[in-house]
Amino acid sequence: MSQLATLLDWAESHIALLSWLGVGSLLFFIASIAMLPWLAAQIPADYFTTGRRPAPRTARRWLWRLLRNLFGLLLLASGLAMLVLPGQGLLTILVALILLDYPAKKRLERRLVATESVLKSLNWLRRRRGVAPLQVD
Repeated sequence: MSQLATLLDWAESHIALLSWLGVGSLLFFIASIAMLPWLAAQIPADYFTTGRRPAPRTARRWLWRLLRNLFGLLLLASGLAMLVLPGQGLLTILVALILLDYPAKKRLERRLVATESVLKSLNWLRRRRGVAPLQVD
């Protein structure tokens, strides 16, 4: 029982921090729901069937990758926090995994999208935006 009392004391002394975390969680929840149809429409229809050529290595491209990965890390940390705080933790973690660059990312993406329910949902979102359905091997 003393651990619970200690936790409650900590929560009472950090009410402002917990309030900000709750507000941030709510904002990420709303943003993720609002952006999901747009993000699904941005994926090229043949993304999961063709090998992509590497983009030219310019300073602008490297800066974009750095910013995208930093934002992905922020989302990953937020998603992990939302597993115990209010919010869409799993959805936020999924968006972070899409943004981050890591080995075997393409294989994980293909495997996830090959799941019938995921592909059906993504194509439904794309159809509502007037975009061709995703093609999968």
